[in-house]
Amino acid sequence: MTIDLIRPTDLPAGHRRTVHVDVTIPRPTTVAATFRAAARILAANGLHHGDYFPNALSDKNTPYASRPLSIPAALRCAVEGDPRSYSLLADEALMVLGDRLTVDEEGPAYRDLFGLEDHVDDWADVEGRTTECAVAVLYAAADATAVSL
Repeated sequence: MTIDLIRPTDLPAGHRRTVHVDVTIPRPTTVAATFRAAARILAANGLHHGDYFPNALSDKNTPYASRPLSIPAALRCAVEGDPRSYSLLADEALMVLGDRLTVDEEGPAYRDLFGLEDHVDDWADVEGRTTECAVAVLYAAADATAVSL
């Protein structure tokens, strides 16, 4: 074997070793990308009803991106990696989504961030609402947002 053919992962016997490489997942930078990232998180882990995520106080070891999340929590987790963190992009996505959804054929009661966030959470907590419904709504919102820009 010549010097030119030796790579850093080659062992002296000629076989290769596995090299672990940590790659950071890029965070979304647009509202449409935020919807798609949140949809992927929900599709992978499920939709959580009632609160932002299960075992908020007792489970400190499971990463947030590996837990079932509510829609607002998934949007925040997609942008910041933490469903408890606020960001302008996640807030904008929540406001856009809140304007699109109806609960019992009614829109949001209040048009501020917390009213729209509560409205999105109420939509997701309707009896019989599944993860597939939430993912489909997020992808439809992403497509509509991308088209409107």
